[in-house]
Amino acid sequence: MGTIIGIVNQKGGVGKTTTAVNLTAALHSRGRRVLLCDFDPQANATSGLGVDKGRCAATSYDVVINDRPAQEAVVHTKFGDLLPSSPSLSGAGVELVAVPNREFVLQQALQPLRSQYDYIFIDCPPSLELLTLNALCAADSILIPVQCEYYALEGLTDLMMTMRAVKRSLNPALTIFGVLMTMYDGRTNFSTQVTEEVRRHFRGQVFATVIPRNVRLAEAPSHGLPASVYDRWSRGAQAYEQLADEILEKEAR
Repeated sequence: MGTIIGIVNQKGGVGKTTTAVNLTAALHSRGRRVLLCDFDPQANATSGLGVDKGRCAATSYDVVINDRPAQEAVVHTKFGDLLPSSPSLSGAGVELVAVPNREFVLQQALQPLRSQYDYIFIDCPPSLELLTLNALCAADSILIPVQCEYYALEGLTDLMMTMRAVKRSLNPALTIFGVLMTMYDGRTNFSTQVTEEVRRHFRGQVFATVIPRNVRLAEAPSHGLPASVYDRWSRGAQAYEQLADEILEKEAR
């Protein structure tokens, strides 16, 4: 039975999609069966895996709004499987309001796919509204990318409050898979200070791997490629390869 992991942070620009795409590719290259569910209306994870979001026969919007079986929407890529997104998903939060058990629509859609994959990652939108709530109810655990800056620490408080509320009433089994420090700049003391503060707060839950600021990571999506394919020797690509190994070691334990 596959593990469903939501990649969540309500703050934009912290590396959620970069993490989703590169971790999917890295684990796929290690022989794991991986599905990336793009649940962000911006559909950046879709284009990041080289899929044209305008040419998909079905998307995550069709799955949660039009009752399309998720299996019919899955696209197979060289870097792992993808449940693509589209801009139409931006209206799904409003459309779901009147749906019974609206928080569990994504969970019900992904359930038939669990046995087919080792990992299912959900790339969440940068907010804490109904789409993200669906992801939190569908997930077994969450991976939290945290940018190495002061405001990222403030945003974590809101995310933890939301997670506790979900655990109380909707998904009691939800756990933290890990906290990932991103956009780390080793030239500044501040990046080190923020990382140390997060490690103190989330004792034992922060990945040893730290994702650096890296131009190649930023360039790769424009080519529809994971960083490991665009420039496998870049610091960013190497960091995500290291993260995949760390996750597999955690799996083995």
